[in-house]
Amino acid sequence: MGLAIAHQLARRGRCVTVLSRRRNEAAGFVAAGMLAPHAEGLHGDLLQLGQLSLERIPRWVAQIEADSGLPCGLRATGIVVPFLDAKERDCYPTAAFGEALNRERLEQLLPGIAPAWQAGLLFDQDGQIDNRRQLMRSLESACVDRGVNFQEGVEVLDVLQRDGRLKGVQTRDSEGQVATLECTTAVLCSGAWSAQLLPELPVFPVKGQMVSLQTPRGALKHVIFGPGTYLVPREDGLVVVGATSEPEAGFKEGLTPQGQQHLNKGIAALLPEAVNWPPMERWWGFRPCTPDEGPLLGEGPIQGLWLACGHHRNGVLLAAITAELLAGAITNQTSSPDTSKLFNAFRWNRFQ
Repeated sequence: MGLAIAHQLARRGRCVTVLSRRRNEAAGFVAAGMLAPHAEGLHGDLLQLGQLSLERIPRWVAQIEADSGLPCGLRATGIVVPFLDAKERDCYPTAAFGEALNRERLEQLLPGIAPAWQAGLLFDQDGQIDNRRQLMRSLESACVDRGVNFQEGVEVLDVLQRDGRLKGVQTRDSEGQVATLECTTAVLCSGAWSAQLLPELPVFPVKGQMVSLQTPRGALKHVIFGPGTYLVPREDGLVVVGATSEPEAGFKEGLTPQGQQHLNKGIAALLPEAVNWPPMERWWGFRPCTPDEGPLLGEGPIQGLWLACGHHRNGVLLAAITAELLAGAITNQTSSPDTSKLFNAFRWNRFQ
C-alpha cells in the first residue's frame, strides 16, 4: 500500500517520503498475489471494490513497468474453485460470475485433482501477480524513478497533532536517534501494526504461514483456490501454497509444526501428486484484519492523516484502486464517481 500510493502521488507531482521500519515486514512480500475478487467469493461493497481494482490492474502495472523498466509478473491464469458437489458450487456468492464445471471439465483443467471434488467454478477474469519476487521490486524502482525518498530502518513512534490536525511524526532511526518530521499530509499504511500508532483503529494481525514447491514447468496451469488452501503456479514452475489463518498467534513470528502440517494436509486434499513436489521456501507474515475483513480507507481521526490499512487477504488485489482513490483525494484529482461512496463504505469508524 505504501509503495503503490507513494508511486501514484509522485506521478501526480507530489514530494513523497516513505518511512519504513523493516522492509521485509511488508505484507506485499508475503502474500501469494492472487487477484481474485470472484474466486474469493467476496460480496457487497468489498466485491465492488475488488472488481474496480481488477479492472485497473493492467493499466496500473503498465505504469509501474514503464517507470521501473522491470516486469511485475502479472499473469491471466484464471482461478478454479473446486466444490464437493454442484449444489455447493451453485450456492457460492460469486457463482454467477464464473463458468460452472462438472467433474470431467474439472479434471481437464486440473489433472490429478483429488476425487472428492466433483464440481467447480472457473473464474477466467481472475489472475495473479508475482508480488513477492517481481511486483514489490518493480514498485520500489518505479518510486525511485519518480523521485520518492526512502527512509528505511525508521520507525514512526508517534503521530503529532494540534487541535485535531496533523503536524508531523516522531521517528527513531536504526541508530536510535529520535527526530521529528513535520508534515501536514500523511498516509498510514502500517498494515497489521496500524493500531499501534492509532489505537482507535480496529486492525489486528492474523498470522499466515506459506510454502513454495518446485514443479516441472506446466504441471499446474491454473490457480486452485480450495477451502483453507490454495496453490498458485508461477511461470517458472514454482507453486506458492498458502495459507494458515492464526488470529490467536498475534505478532508471534516463526514457523510452527502445526502450521506446516495444515499446509501439507491441504495440498494432499486438493492435488495428491503435489505432496511429492520438493519444497523450496517456507515463510510467514501478518494479515492486517478488521472485524468485517474490509479495509480502512479515506480520512482518519486526525485531519490530514489518511488511512490505507486493514486490507486483510486482499491487499495485492486492492492496491491499484486504493492507490488511485487515496492519491486522487489527496491531490484533488479524483476521477472515480464512486469515490465518496467507497470512502464512506470503508470509513475507519464504521463499526461504532
